[in-house]
Parts: sequence; C-alpha cells; structure tokens
Amino acid sequence: MKAHVLIIGLGLIGGSLAKSLQRHEEVLIAGYDADPMTQRKAYKMGIIHSAPPTLESAARDADVIIFATPVGATLKLMEQSRYWELKDSVILTDTGSTKLQIMEAANLLGKPFIGGHPMAGSHKSGVEAAKDLLFENAFYILTPSQQASEADVAKLKSLLAVTKAKLEVLPAEKHDYLTAIVSHFPHLIAASLVHQLDKEEKENPFVRQLAAGGFRDTTRIASSNPEMWRDITTQNNTMIIQQLDNWMAEMNRLKNLLEANEPDSIQQYFRQAKEVRDELPIAVSGALYSVFDLHIDIPDVPGIISELTGYLAEENISIVNIRILETREDVFGILVISFQTPEDRERAKKCFDRRTSYDSYIS
Repeated sequence: MKAHVLIIGLGLIGGSLAKSLQRHEEVLIAGYDADPMTQRKAYKMGIIHSAPPTLESAARDADVIIFATPVGATLKLMEQSRYWELKDSVILTDTGSTKLQIMEAANLLGKPFIGGHPMAGSHKSGVEAAKDLLFENAFYILTPSQQASEADVAKLKSLLAVTKAKLEVLPAEKHDYLTAIVSHFPHLIAASLVHQLDKEEKENPFVRQLAAGGFRDTTRIASSNPEMWRDITTQNNTMIIQQLDNWMAEMNRLKNLLEANEPDSIQQYFRQAKEVRDELPIAVSGALYSVFDLHIDIPDVPGIISELTGYLAEENISIVNIRILETREDVFGILVISFQTPEDRERAKKCFDRRTSYDSYIS
C-alpha cells in the first residue's frame, strides 16, 4: 500500500521536496498551495501526483503532512489542523527556519509533530525553481515534539532519506541558538555593512565602485528576501540579541587591539581568524544558503569567458552565477563561477585543470 504525503506550500522548498520524494516508488504526493495557479503549475510539471481541491480532503488521506510555508503561515495552518479529519497515525512536519514557536504550538496539537528545517536554498524562488537535488549534502534538522515517538522519527527519517540530506535531531531551542550564530546573526551583520556603505557613499560616491569586488561577496546575503528576514528576526529575537551582545563585546576587544596598535597582537588576531576559517568544511552546505565558488586566474583577452563556459556546457555542468571581480586585493582570480553543489565545482575545476593552463582554485 502506497504512503500518502501532503505538501502544503509549493514554492522552492515544497516543490523540491515533492520532486525528491518521488524517488520513492511507493509514495503518492498530493500538493496544495494557496495560489491555485501555482498548484496547477506544479501538477502540470509533474512535481506532484495530485492537486486536491481542498486542504481538508487532502489531509484526510495523508500519512505525512509537510507544511512548506513561512513560519507565520505554518502556525495558522497548525491551528486549522485541529479541525481536520486526520488519520490517527499521521505525522506532521514543517520546513521553517525557526523552531521554538513552531514546537511550542506543536506540543498542544495532540498529534505527532516533528519540526523540520532543510538548510538549503537557491538564488531562484518559486515552484519553477524546484530541484530534486536541492537537499543533497545539506543539513536537515529535525525537532520532535512531546507526542512524537522514536518510531515516528524513524518513519520520517526513512521518508526523507531519499533527499540525500544529512538528517540530524536537535531540541528546538538548541536549533534556534545555533542558527542564530551561523545564519540569522550574519544576515544582520551583512545588512549593517551595506547600510554603512550607503551612508559613506553620500560623501564618497566612488566607494560604490570599489564595493563591486570583495565587499559585494562578503555582503551577498543582504540581498535575501526582506519579509522573510523580518519574520526570522522577530521569531528568533532573543537568540539574535544574545549574539548581538556577543558581537559588541568582540568589537570592543578588537577596538582595544587597534587602540593599543601593537603589530604582533593584531597579526595574531587575523592569524587565529584565518586558522579557524580555513578549518571550516567546504564540501557540505551549512545553515546559510551556499553557492560553491571557483576562482579562475585568467588573462584579460577577448573570448576567454565564452571559452570557459563552453567547456562547462560540453561537460553538462550547470552554472549558478558568473562574475568578474574588479577590485579584490586578497584574491588573485578575476573570474568567479558559482555552482549549486560542491560536486559540480569539483568537476569544473578538473575540467579547467585538464583543458586550460589557467589556475583555478577554491577560497
């Protein structure tokens, strides 16, 4: 007997989950979206097996219900689910990037609920951008509720195993604390750096041109969806403020180093940061949406970019983004090509190393 999975919300994450889960031969996937056009599109594209007319009818048959919606919408849907006719054995889960509020609500439902956070993303959005490989090598955190048994967690893990994500179980509070450190707070820093640049530009217009290189790379995440980050920041407010306090203390420590102006101490500060950063893993996706960059040190001659992208096309290697660094003193490469997965980046590096004399490297 085939298992019935209902995915509510057919954007990038919901659509990609639907495509990934189709690797199961014994799973039927129903998809629902508040936008009927998105739902019809997902069905016509073969991303879902059925497009039920109402949530209630789809929920009635579901063995697993996945809320692939923003946290605020998920909380409302969880409240509505109290009035749905559900199977006694149904498992509920979500894909939200904060977990504490979700799990507080889940513990009042009376049904097994296992919070979920697939730490994957893309430069594109919407069901059209759905990819069955989106979650490969990415961490997928699970936060079981009080009503969820070990058997329920094992069942959901078995369902999600085909995504090839790295499934980990954490308490909701620990999840929100850790993601505040490595995801939520860095977005605030990136946004603040851009605000600082904007203020400086009023007096020094040329600074925007200088920001086209390393500064642009450093602050890439500031281009993320403002509404989404408004919600994340308000939902994980306490944890983020704690990180802000830690940051202020670190900035005071750095300020003291600069005021003392002792070269050895300042060099040690940068050396320690370099050592820690260089030890970070580069082969997996972390909490932030990642692209995998390859730097190529090439001469400034006509046709060179089309030559390189042609090699990638011949080997069927997809590119996420391509750009030229105009000013970046700490990196020698002038061309940066971004890939969706570390495997694609490694294939591209081998391709260039084999077919050109240009130096390609990861930084």
